[in-house]
Amino acid sequence: MFDSLKKKFSKTSEKLEEELVEEAKNEDNIEEETGGRFSFFSFGSKKDNDEENLLPADEDQEEVEEKKSRFWSRNKDGDESEESEDEEKKSGFWSRSNDDDEDEKIEEEEVQEKKSRFWSRNKEPVESADGEAKGGMFSFVREKTIQEKHVEDILFELEMELLQADVAMEVATEVVENVKVNLVGKKIKRSNDITEYTFYALRDAVSEIIDVPSKSMTEMIEDKKKQGEPLVVMFVGINGTGKTTTIGKLSNYYLKKGYTPVIAASDTFRAGAIEQVTHHADNVGVKIIKHQKGSDPAAVAFDAVEHARAQGKELVLIDTAGRMQTNVNLMDEMKKIKRVSKPDLVIFVGDALTGNDAVEQAKKFNDAIDIDGVILTKADADSKGGASLSIGYVIKKPIMFLGVGQGYDDIMEYDPDWMLNQLFSEDEKIEIEE
Repeated sequence: MFDSLKKKFSKTSEKLEEELVEEAKNEDNIEEETGGRFSFFSFGSKKDNDEENLLPADEDQEEVEEKKSRFWSRNKDGDESEESEDEEKKSGFWSRSNDDDEDEKIEEEEVQEKKSRFWSRNKEPVESADGEAKGGMFSFVREKTIQEKHVEDILFELEMELLQADVAMEVATEVVENVKVNLVGKKIKRSNDITEYTFYALRDAVSEIIDVPSKSMTEMIEDKKKQGEPLVVMFVGINGTGKTTTIGKLSNYYLKKGYTPVIAASDTFRAGAIEQVTHHADNVGVKIIKHQKGSDPAAVAFDAVEHARAQGKELVLIDTAGRMQTNVNLMDEMKKIKRVSKPDLVIFVGDALTGNDAVEQAKKFNDAIDIDGVILTKADADSKGGASLSIGYVIKKPIMFLGVGQGYDDIMEYDPDWMLNQLFSEDEKIEIEE
């Protein structure tokens, strides 16, 4: 998920590193250092800042490298493990302690060749399986400070790339400004510092964007249950976003949690809509309240709420006609359904793959009827991530669920921490609560 955004974030780190390295080279302020380079996403892994993520120092330089590593290793235990033959080959590359002058000369040529390839501005670092980037680590002879001139062009490029990923303008601008504030003034000594500071600057900026305070629907059901009332949820959105299927998924989700939902077929404008929601209700095994095609949608919603109260059911899910946010008559009809059924939640269902279109639709519905939250469908197929990153921030309402597949079990409650892990960890998997 969100592969496009992840690549853009890691590219920002690489470009900043290139900028600072180029400047340091011109200042004759750079030197190689034994050890492993962290990849961008290694800071988001469970091994974050762990000694296992670093290549061991050359055995022949143990005392010298121990002094160096105390400065840059955050969790150094001080106990050097015995190197394997493969590791000895890696770290031995940088060794300057060869007794044979001729071998030393040959090795120095290899170092320079490697160094030249490493500093190339077109070089793409290759990551190993443990999240460590292959290649030498470097340090600055004199400590450098990240200045505004170092990040100005890079962050402008990031902003343009975020817009291309369907991130809303105000969100892209906010992310870039926060990253700038977090980076400028940071003092750096080595390459890993640049990667680490950029990683956390981006992560913190995104965290502020996606963390919209909310209360889970499950908690709201429990609160209403204590009052002897069902939680009434009304779903709005345009045709084709998966609104009716989402109602089926939520019915199944809460049945498995021990609740008893009832569905209101309040899309009475199309006979096919009534048949579709009935199909989902039958498949998951919940009661559906429906009237004839063309009947009053508000009356269907009202009957469903009364049925839930009479039968002691905890949840009412109201399907409404998919409508364009610009259709005044249908929007007025939706307001009537809300007025009659008095829902506790009005949820906009949007298609994550439509990006900025979903954000604009949510804004229109929010202006017209004041929605309380969002469900994004097809999130599992969304490589860009623009809607997921933007929609909550733009309308100031939380994402409540994500649709992550076609089956009835393929829905999950939204969690900002989970979203961060998707964006800032290399191999995060989608895990759906049973």
